[in-house]
Amino acid sequence: MPDVFADLVGQDEAVETLRRAAASAAALLRASASAPAGAVRSAPDDLDGYADEAAGPAGPEPGAGMTHAWIFTGPPGSGRSVAARAFAAALQCAHGTGCGACPGCHTTLTGTHADVRLVVPEGLSISVKEIRALVLRAASTPSGRRWQVVIIEDADRLGERAGNALLKAIEEPPPRTVFLLCVPSIHPDDISVTIRSRCRVVPLRQPSAAAVAEVLVRRDGIAPDVAEWAAAAAQGHVGRARRLARDPEARQRRDAVLAVPRRLTGVGAAFDAASALIEAAEAEAAASVTEIDEAERSALQTALGAGGTGRGAAGAMRGAAGQLKDLEKRQKSRATRAQRDALDRALVDLAGFYRDALTMALRAPVAPVHTDTAALAGAGAQKWDAEGALRRLEAVLECRAAIEANVKPRIAVEAMMLALWKG
Repeated sequence: MPDVFADLVGQDEAVETLRRAAASAAALLRASASAPAGAVRSAPDDLDGYADEAAGPAGPEPGAGMTHAWIFTGPPGSGRSVAARAFAAALQCAHGTGCGACPGCHTTLTGTHADVRLVVPEGLSISVKEIRALVLRAASTPSGRRWQVVIIEDADRLGERAGNALLKAIEEPPPRTVFLLCVPSIHPDDISVTIRSRCRVVPLRQPSAAAVAEVLVRRDGIAPDVAEWAAAAAQGHVGRARRLARDPEARQRRDAVLAVPRRLTGVGAAFDAASALIEAAEAEAAASVTEIDEAERSALQTALGAGGTGRGAAGAMRGAAGQLKDLEKRQKSRATRAQRDALDRALVDLAGFYRDALTMALRAPVAPVHTDTAALAGAGAQKWDAEGALRRLEAVLECRAAIEANVKPRIAVEAMMLALWKG
């Protein structure tokens, strides 16, 4: 059975860092267990040095030991959350290596380990209430006698108050509690400087198309030619490559996006293309959240006594309006996030097309992202030249930045389409 780091594609340096840290963490636990009764234990702030010392001469290199707070950075698809979960599994591993076979590894990777808390934000931000509850639970003693691990995916969605609540916990961490944060970068727009200064950073890179294709063939049983095409089209994003290789609807949506350049024949066509792109993103988002929304609403109504008889059940339902309203608010935020994510995937595909046109105009010796539209990109390169292709690529990237800055998606996409048409 492969170890817990097997799915971390093309990240050899990061894997080596995490392996050494897991070994230091295991050494720290062994040293703590063998310490005489009543001995003074190391303070959390000195966790790095103590772990290196405990590991001994054959252990990890100095400075490469364990610490209580980590930040995983890298572009979308690089495997930030995969790295965080794999490291959490290695920390809970009975052998301290991330073997992938023991109960600690298995339950962590499947999301059922009692001492691993996972925050996957569904809305536009992570609330301070959610962080405070998480920190409170993480302060408890690990039931498995190893570590309490808190994983926060998309930690760049922490609001100011939520960030301050997390900072306090990181500054004064409970014993044996480890925080793993996933963010695109260490820029202050993504993570506060104060949180960054108290964490060890593990940078991840965009994996090569060959590495992504290899994992699709080995792990998912996808045909090599399909895997190579999907890996190139996904631009190093492992999850998106798998979706393109296995989901016909995902391929259809991509085809519709890559048909946009030939549809831009005038102002009216530009607005039509913008509407089609927005409506497709809305439909994809609705399809992804509708079932979850209905299940959540049904479960809440049942918990509040819906369908029950008697005065007590009726009274409970009358007082449930506030809770139902809070649920609807969370679901609306999740739907907005899902729509923006779907739209962003479309914009990444469109940016790949204009990137191909630019490299062809410059006669750069690089392979195209979208091999199936290479002829169309080549025609565009001849028509626009390098400067025109670059302007169009910048228009797509500016649209992504505008949406991230909370410009209404329809306005941002319409402006982009007009810029693509005018060049």
